[in-house]
Amino acid sequence: MIQRTLLAGLTGMLMLTSVAANADTVSDDKAVKMANAAGCFTCHSLKHKDLKNGAKPVGPAWEDVALQYKDKPGAADFLTRIVLEGSNPYASHWKNKAAGIAMPPNAVAISEGDARQLVFWILNH
Repeated sequence: MIQRTLLAGLTGMLMLTSVAANADTVSDDKAVKMANAAGCFTCHSLKHKDLKNGAKPVGPAWEDVALQYKDKPGAADFLTRIVLEGSNPYASHWKNKAAGIAMPPNAVAISEGDARQLVFWILNH
């Protein structure tokens, strides 16, 4: 029993170290450049802001994404999949924060590795 507990603890520490290492692999400048190149800022912003006419932005601000998913297990994998494959237009967890339009698949605009780095960067800001 003690060996299993110790093994589980070590595994958890290794996973956290891996997440931290991935988060540190991209600088703020590089993350913004990747996002610009992939067209992310067409729908998303770094900080939440409503449009001047009171309408909601197309996609959630990344600070809202970080608040929503930061401490959820599997969030990085889930969000990377959303970036690459698109989102469900019927998901309502962005109600009153974004327009509610589905995110299109972006696998043609960004590689899986870059998407994962960008997601880790978002979750750690």
